[in-house]
Amino acid sequence: MAVWERGNLAKPQMALEPYPLQSTIQMHNYSSREAAASTHSSGGGGGCGCY
Repeated sequence: MAVWERGNLAKPQMALEPYPLQSTIQMHNYSSREAAASTHSSGGGGGCGCY
């Protein structure tokens, strides 16, 4: 790949996740809910978001 073609990879539409912050927040919420719904205690957080 030529140096002048690298700019094409830096375009927003080439990102794997278009909204990385939103995806991170959603994943955190999902994992917190799943931990709270668990019937067995395997350590980790209590579902409240604390670790």
